[in-house]
Amino acid sequence: MGFRLPGIVNSKKGLNKAATSKTLDIPKGYFAVYVGESQKKRFVVPISYLNEPLFLDLLSQAEEEFGYDHPMGGITIPCGDETFIHLTSRLSA
Repeated sequence: MGFRLPGIVNSKKGLNKAATSKTLDIPKGYFAVYVGESQKKRFVVPISYLNEPLFLDLLSQAEEEFGYDHPMGGITIPCGDETFIHLTSRLSA
C-alpha cells in the first residue's frame, strides 16, 4: 500500500534506529508522534498542526492517557493509525 499525504510522513525505517538517530531524520519544522492502539507507527508531522484545534484535541487525549511519560520516547497519540491519517489529511487540505 503506497500513498503519500502531503505534510505527513510515515517513518517506519526510523523505528529500529537508536533514539539519537531518530531525531536526525526529522526535518526542521516537523516533529514525531507515535500512533496506534496496539502496535505503534511513527509519523512525522508539521509543527503547524499545533495550531489546529482537532490536533490539539488529540494531544489532550494523549495527556489524559499517558500524562507526560510517553513510553515510546516521543508523543504517543491514543487512536488508530487510520483515524490519525484521516484527521491529518483533513488538516492538510
